[in-house]
Amino acid sequence: MNRTPSPRGPEAPPYARVAFLNPYNLSLFVGGVVGGWLSGHTWLLVVTCAAEALWMIFAPDSRVLREVWFDRVLAAGIAADKQERREAKFARLAPNDRQRVLLLAGQKETIERLARENPSLTVDLLGGELAELDGLVEEFADLGLVASRAEAHAATFDFEAMRRSWELHERQAKAAAPGDPRREIAEKNLEVLRQRNKRAEDLSRTLQVTRGQMELIEQTFRLLADEIISMASPRELGGRIEELRVAVEAVRETADEAECWMLVDEDVEKRTGS
Repeated sequence: MNRTPSPRGPEAPPYARVAFLNPYNLSLFVGGVVGGWLSGHTWLLVVTCAAEALWMIFAPDSRVLREVWFDRVLAAGIAADKQERREAKFARLAPNDRQRVLLLAGQKETIERLARENPSLTVDLLGGELAELDGLVEEFADLGLVASRAEAHAATFDFEAMRRSWELHERQAKAAAPGDPRREIAEKNLEVLRQRNKRAEDLSRTLQVTRGQMELIEQTFRLLADEIISMASPRELGGRIEELRVAVEAVRETADEAECWMLVDEDVEKRTGS
């Protein structure tokens, strides 16, 4: 077998695992061991174990096996895992957002078809720029999850009850003398209410930005479908996609921050039982 040095580091493909955990190797190894044990032929056990040891020493580093077998198995596993995550994410979306993701995926297919039909783009484009569209569909679904979560969390704010609490504690703080424990408690309650009100404002802003970015992705996909017929260079499409990707990244940073404090709020609510 041709051997090539195994890549090192945390990102090294698990070739040894593929070499061992496959039905062909396992059936031969287990069959040889069981057959030798049941028949009482010790030589069969020794030969089976020696052959397995040689296989595990040389097979993971074989360039030929990687190209014709191992890489394909790993690629199929990655694709299956990615598809499973997509389906799980899709199932968690709100019905309206699910429909929007499907429509966006259909728009992506339209763009790809129009790109193939444009002779100026066919050769240069179909590898790089269009691959970015898949990532944007994924980002769109992620933003939909963030928006749905933000909307659900926003529904937990009872602003009328917060207003009544504010008025009550404000009166108590004004009526009690400085140093009175009642005044200190009232002021602490007012500070918590102030923070909750700020959280609600931040959440509303995050929700508006997230939903706005989702619509921007949809509108940009439609614009690309309109423009791609007359595009003369992949750079035109690539530039527009890159602008959209950068904008999505900025929104995701804000959304991630909102996700963090929503998780904190939910954890506090669970622990306090409120």
